[in-house]
Amino acid sequence: MTPVHFAFSSAFLLGLSGLAFHRTHLLSALLCLEGMMLSLFIALSLWTLQLDATNFSAAPMLLLAFSACEASAGLALLVATARTHGTDRLQSLNLLQC
Repeated sequence: MTPVHFAFSSAFLLGLSGLAFHRTHLLSALLCLEGMMLSLFIALSLWTLQLDATNFSAAPMLLLAFSACEASAGLALLVATARTHGTDRLQSLNLLQC
């Protein structure tokens, strides 16, 4: 494993562990998801450059578009929960109540 591959895989695993273990605030969960998507985007971009395949050249931009949609949906949920509950703490949310 090259140092570049190790850096991006460790960045992805760091974001995944942050998402799994530090779930107190919704904003920190969204930041961990964005870090994971950024490491996937850079790794996919480097993979297409290394393979020199033109048929995979649209894949990083498609992933970036999906991550932008995910970020906007996450921020909308953050604003909605902050307005209704007064905080973004995940422990104050109850999924059984509407």
